[in-house]
Amino acid sequence: MAQRIIDLSMTVHDDMKVFPRVVRPVTALYETWEEFAARIGAAQYGAKSLTATYVITQGDHVGTHMDAMKHIVKDAPGPEGIPLEYCFGDGVILDFRDKPAGHFITVDDIKEALAKIQYTIKPLDIVLIHTGDGDGGKNETDAYFTEHCGMTAEATVYLIEQGVKVFGIDAPTFDAPVKTMFETRKFWQAHLVMNTHEYYHLENMMNLDQIGRSYGFKLSVFPIKWKGTTAAPVRAVAIIEE
Repeated sequence: MAQRIIDLSMTVHDDMKVFPRVVRPVTALYETWEEFAARIGAAQYGAKSLTATYVITQGDHVGTHMDAMKHIVKDAPGPEGIPLEYCFGDGVILDFRDKPAGHFITVDDIKEALAKIQYTIKPLDIVLIHTGDGDGGKNETDAYFTEHCGMTAEATVYLIEQGVKVFGIDAPTFDAPVKTMFETRKFWQAHLVMNTHEYYHLENMMNLDQIGRSYGFKLSVFPIKWKGTTAAPVRAVAIIEE
């Protein structure tokens, strides 16, 4: 059986778009191939070009990442506490590309999206919220931060109650844009669900339009095992058997 693997992760680079108040990554060459070979002592024996060393400085919310409970709950575990069994499983895409920028996704919106694809959520499904913000290179433009919809607390809790532990979204936040939050005075409603429910979400996903189906594929979304941070990078991929 043929297999397709779709990369759902942003490329991390020094000039990438990052969420407001998140510092862009900095990548610096610390030691060249030749310098490493000479300094470790191998060059004198003919091995004059071995490995370069890069130093990368980045925040825990740069690029495609998974928010830990500690993102909201100060005393909760960081990414090291995210159960691995939640991070590989059946993927489900709910398509909200028809919703306007700033729309708050409701429980009725969720039910309508599920009815449209004739799917019933089961425990440990990984649910992806498709806003269109990560399609076609939009995440390299300023529009990425203002032209997407986002989840409400009620919609998030509804899916958690169906057994969902991990969500993903192709936008810079799981909630509506920051611009909308200030316009409505409703701030990070979906994030704040972490105060009462265990769940995790990925942000800055992309290429959801390339999967080509609403379900019937696997997702691998394992976060780096950083200890005590509020999030960790993820190389998210969809695995499709054809």
